[in-house]
Amino acid sequence: MFYEPETWVAIAFVILLVVFGYLGVHRTLLTALDHRAERIKAELEDARRLKDEANKLLGEYKARRASAEREAEEIISSAKAEAERIAAEAKTKMEDFVARRTKTAESKIAQAEAQAVADVRAAAANAAVTAASTILSQSVKGSVADDLVGKGIAEVRSKLN
Repeated sequence: MFYEPETWVAIAFVILLVVFGYLGVHRTLLTALDHRAERIKAELEDARRLKDEANKLLGEYKARRASAEREAEEIISSAKAEAERIAAEAKTKMEDFVARRTKTAESKIAQAEAQAVADVRAAAANAAVTAASTILSQSVKGSVADDLVGKGIAEVRSKLN
């Protein structure tokens, strides 16, 4: 049994463990492991805290985004309403403008018609006066004729004009 190398390896291992136990290596090793466990635990706590903060910030940004979207929708809807109001005002103003222009054109046409009727009446009166004076001057002679012609012409002019 002492000739086998595995036996000596086992004996050396046991001696090494006894020396490590005597020197307190196991306490140092356990202390190092405890420190490492505490460090890992602290890092995990930091990671949880950072995760919570990140979730909180994410929630705040989502709320801000929703608020900004609502505000943008309100701005868009108010802009649409304003555009519709302006379009309605423009339509009303255009209709008023067209109505005024139509009324002005109609009044100008009515004035032109009245002027044309007056011109035709005046021309007819002048033609009637000329015809009456020609007929009367040929049929009536003397001072009586002159008086009659003058009265007739005055009467025709007053009635036709």
